[in-house]
Amino acid sequence: MRLWSLAPDYLDRQGLTACWREALLAQAVLAGRTKGYRDHPQLARFRATPDPLAAVGAYLEGIAAEASARTYSFDRGRILDAPHAGRPPVPRIPVTDGQLEFERAHLAAKLRVRTPGLAPALEEAERVRAHPLFTVVPGAREDWERG
Repeated sequence: MRLWSLAPDYLDRQGLTACWREALLAQAVLAGRTKGYRDHPQLARFRATPDPLAAVGAYLEGIAAEASARTYSFDRGRILDAPHAGRPPVPRIPVTDGQLEFERAHLAAKLRVRTPGLAPALEEAERVRAHPLFTVVPGAREDWERG
């Protein structure tokens, strides 16, 4: 499971689609709808929030917004706890700049193979942006990251 901390617009088509599917799986785990992946380390940051389902819903919404910008049709109806008017915003989750740099290198390696035309924008960015759910803080790679 790879739930990218990077802004979704860095992802190629395959990466965006995979992230959507994996975030839906994360949502199912957090909702208690599946027995697999319950102990996956990337779920720790969602579980640490006051409302994990709302947090993963906000994450999915960020992915769906990027899909819509590309005219893809991801079914927002699959988001169990989607952000909506009248609901307080989901608190942003901290992610370290070291984690973003780790993910930049990881994604750049994938893009160089799958979609070489997208790799330079990621590799040459002075600072990479995070998914809108996350706020960047100084620090090393996250403890939950494997690899």
